[in-house]
Parts: sequence; structure tokens; C-alpha cells
Amino acid sequence: MNRRTTAALALTVSAGLALTACSGTKPAPGSGSGAAAGAFDPVQIGKGFKGKGGNVNVLMSADFQTLDPGNSNYVQTANVGQLYYRTLTMAKETAGQPPKVVPDLATDLGKASKDGLTWTYTLKKGLKFENGKPITAKDIKYGVERTYARDVYTQAPQELNSALADDGYKGPYSDGDLKSIDTPDDRTVVFHLKQPFAEFPALVSRSNTAPVPKAKDTKLDYTNHPVSSGPYKIKSYERGRSMKLVRNDAWDPATDPNRTALPDTFTFSLSTAQATISQQLLADSDPNAVTLDSAGGLQASDAAKLNTPEVTKRTAAGLLGCTDVLNLNTETIKDRDVRKAIALAIDRKAIQLQYGGNRFGKIAQSYINPSQRGYVKQHTDLDATGKPKLAEAKKLLDGKKVPKKLVYGYADATARYKNVGTTLQQNLKKLGIELELRPIPAANYYTVLAGDHMPDIARSGWCGGADSGSVRTTVDPNVGPSLDGKTYGFSNIPRYHDPKVSADIYELRGANGSSEELGKKWATLFDRVMQDQPLVPLVRNFTNSVVGSKVRNAQVGYFFGAIDLSIVGVER
Repeated sequence: MNRRTTAALALTVSAGLALTACSGTKPAPGSGSGAAAGAFDPVQIGKGFKGKGGNVNVLMSADFQTLDPGNSNYVQTANVGQLYYRTLTMAKETAGQPPKVVPDLATDLGKASKDGLTWTYTLKKGLKFENGKPITAKDIKYGVERTYARDVYTQAPQELNSALADDGYKGPYSDGDLKSIDTPDDRTVVFHLKQPFAEFPALVSRSNTAPVPKAKDTKLDYTNHPVSSGPYKIKSYERGRSMKLVRNDAWDPATDPNRTALPDTFTFSLSTAQATISQQLLADSDPNAVTLDSAGGLQASDAAKLNTPEVTKRTAAGLLGCTDVLNLNTETIKDRDVRKAIALAIDRKAIQLQYGGNRFGKIAQSYINPSQRGYVKQHTDLDATGKPKLAEAKKLLDGKKVPKKLVYGYADATARYKNVGTTLQQNLKKLGIELELRPIPAANYYTVLAGDHMPDIARSGWCGGADSGSVRTTVDPNVGPSLDGKTYGFSNIPRYHDPKVSADIYELRGANGSSEELGKKWATLFDRVMQDQPLVPLVRNFTNSVVGSKVRNAQVGYFFGAIDLSIVGVER
């Protein structure tokens, strides 16, 4: 659930817009330079609220890319998914901190064999689907099996699958039973790994392990009504327009200490213009409203209103584990020095302004961040303030065959990403490179990046350590090799594959040790990867999200980048 969706529109800011606090008012969280202590501290609204009932209105500018837990690598789906599906374990959010992995459908975090190759989970008693039928171990297994059918589910998360022993399995529709998972009885699930995996409990918090009843599997149509195992179920869903969730009476709160399930209903508006979302939230015209749109749905013209007292008291905020990067296609930009020159020439400070300036994030020097376990300081030639190093870039290109033209692909629903492209055009022109801006339909963006039409340069985002706080959960998916180690991996957008470094990454997958020890090894390997410059870190995000005056328990999820729906409530 790490890949940041591009479906939601985000804040667009001109380079000349001032985002510091107005004279005479207290600076909003994250405003100013961001260097001062506490500038990126989390802010929660109505913490500790326990009142049940009411409705939460969720305003969104676009529909979910999918609601199928077996076909999702998107944080918006993961956020709303907490309401209607459960997994063996769960990455429980705390504002401003990496999530903590806790038991969910399982009684504990699992029991490993001495050799680390087998993990066993026992399901809690009393678990039921929305139709009242018991959730069994076979339903968990079938949920995992579906994610292997990559010909059907193109965005299925693959980290769990890469750890299991069945490399050649193609899913239940063609290959039948998955041998690496045993279900000796209705409450026991046994995973067989090809190599030890110290943080396996984090892997089974992914949506792969959401139970799916085989009889209800409608393949791609399952997104229209996934069968609920959580506190809410889908009452109605009109794609691109609206959705309503109501209580799932078969859900037993005694089995689920992680979700408060306070509201009676959640109503989703899936086609509200982002300017309207921003205006409604700032004006408090709907006191029960929140948004899942990135950057809190705010518009550039509305940014200064965050500093007004009546809005400040309704603004949840937090520094995310999410970092945006530019991926440099290593299959088309093959020369490492050319990639390094491009990275050095980019004005990342100007790009930060397109994100909203310091109020909405700080310039990143790495894809991994100091909050992740095992982090070690990364070496980089990039300027810490984001300024370009044009002279150094040009020097690297001496005697090199420099491409005359490159293509930057961006999600067409988000003006910010097009504006980033305009900045890149200006930067690369100074290297003699013409940059074409090519829009990609937002709903298909990551599918295109994973396919044959990957552009030369493309932005993406990843929420580091979202599952466990581990460095591995950023490094392996984004620059690691395929399941067999022979080529680049599924989520490896820059298509990075170096014979020596990728082989070392593949070997490290099977290493034993503490999370801290292994994290340092992963961070050190990533440092080696970055000497080849397959990507350019841009901004680590800080989100301000205004909520309605009756909304309580509003916190910005560390990797959701939006209000955490699992604990929110409304005053009645």
C-alpha cells in the first residue's frame, strides 16, 4: 500500500507565491523555512473523541483507482480499505511516526520456525464476512492467490509474493492451488518462504492477505463490491460519482481493537472539483467533511487562509513518510554520467514551490528517510537546498553523447506535475536537451510506467517504511530485482538492474538479523545504487488537511498523506 496514487489532484503553486505566515498571525504548522524545531510536528484535531454515530462526508476530486484489495498499490485505497477489509496484521498509524505492525485478523504477529522459512498464523475466533459466513484460512489463502494473476490484476502488490516459495505460480485461474501456503484447518495459515524474512509480519499487513470468498470473486468486477470483513460495507457505489458505506453488522468489535468505527456511515463524493473542495473545507460549509485529496485539496489561492485562527484550529497536519522522486529510465538514458548531469541540473527548489513550498514539504536528499529503522546517512552530490549545480552537470557531459530530446510523462489530472515538467524543460534546456511533456491518463499512470511506453523521465512517490518502518520496504520495491533476480522488479520504475548491485540486493533478501542491522545493510546498498543515479529525490511531503468543525480524531496518516479514516468521528 505504498505507491502514492496520482488520481487525486494536488496543490499547484506559482514560483512567486509567498507561503509564510501573514504578519501578526502565528505561523501554521510546516510554514516558513521548515528548519526550525517543531516546524513539521504533527497536529491532531479532537484527539480522544469516542462518540458514536453520524456521517462523515469524504470529498474527492476523482474516483478510487480500485477498491479491490488484491489489485491495489494505492494509498487512497489502503485508507478507505481499512473500513471494509482486514488483513492478518495491520500497519497502525500514529501521526508523524512510522506505523506499528499489530495483529488484525490474526491472534498475534505470527510464529516463525527456527530456520525462518515458515511463518504460522492463527485466526481469531468470531470473524465473519458481511453475509455472516465465517472467515476461514482458505479465504486468506485465496486472497493471496489472486494477486499472482498479473494478467488480470496489473497493480497487485508483489512484496509478499516475492518472499514465498512459488516463483512460477500464475494465480488460481490458471494454476490452481498455491503450494507455498498451507491451511491445515479453518483457523491456521502457514506460509513457506524461499528465504528467511525477518520482517514477515509487515508483509502480511499488505492487502494481499485480505480474505476473499472464492464464490464471490468476480475478477476485475470485484472492485464494485468487495465483500467486507471490516466494520463497514458498501451500500451503494456509482463509479466516478459517489459511494456510501454503512455498518457491517457481522463485524465483531471484540475482535478488532484497531478500528474505532465511530460514524454510522461514510458518504463519498467522487467528482467534486478540487477548487470546490478547498472552498468548502476552508469555509466550513459542511462541518462533517474531510478530503483524501493530496495536499488536503488546497488551492494555491487559498493557501494563506491556513493562517487564520478559525481555519488553523481545524487543520490536521503531519510530516509523511512519503517522498516524491523523478525516475530516470535507465533503459533509454543508459549513461550514468548523463543521468547524474540531469540530476545536478534540476532546480529542486523551484520544484518544491510547485508542491506548495516549505509549508507542504522539505527537499529530500534520499528516497529513504531518517525515521526508517537502520537508516544511515546517504551520500549525494545534490545541493541540500535544492539549487542546481549547472557547472558540475556540464562538466560531466564533456565528451559524452548527450540525448537531444527526452520525454517527461506526467499524470494529466494533476496540474502540479505538469508544472514540474515546465521547470524541468527550463533546466534541461541549459544542457542542450529538449524535453517533451507528455500527459498520461491518471487512471492508467502507473500501468504505463510499468509497461512498454515508460517515458524517459517520470515522477512517482513512495511512502517509506509504511508497512514496518524498515528501510527495505523502500529500497527493494523501487530499485530491487525481479522475483528471480534476473531483471528489474515490478515496482522498479527506473528499470534499474546492475549485475553486481542487484545480485547483492537479491542475496540480502534472504539475510537474517535484527531490523536495525538489516536496515543498515539495505541503506548501504541503496547508497551504492544511487551512485548510478536511477532516480532524483524531490520532496518529502508535509500535509495540511482542513476538516469540518464537527470532525474529531483527525490525524494525517504517516503514509496515507490524508485523514486516517479508521479512527475519525463526528460530533453530533
